[in-house]
Amino acid sequence: MRLIQIIPKDQFRLYGALVAKEVSLRQKNQGTFRRSGSKQKNWAKWNHKKFNGWLWLQRGLGEVVTIQLQSKTEDDQWQLLESFLGFVDRHFADEVQSIHIQYE
Repeated sequence: MRLIQIIPKDQFRLYGALVAKEVSLRQKNQGTFRRSGSKQKNWAKWNHKKFNGWLWLQRGLGEVVTIQLQSKTEDDQWQLLESFLGFVDRHFADEVQSIHIQYE
């Protein structure tokens, strides 16, 4: 399991932007991440099209986003991590102050 913490710049509402971007890409039949599970306030569960595993996204205090990344195999884990960090970098690089990864 990996625990990722993303700190946005200037109170940017990163969680809402991540969810909105996933929805807009899904509506265009693009993107690799898909929301799965029921909708909950300040929580989202995403799956990847190709890699087995899931990401739990949570909005925290100060608009910090915490992501719990879990997968069934070690190969899928690093690929999910790489894919998610690429997604954040492509779409929100100007809005992110720092990203912290905790290995468990």
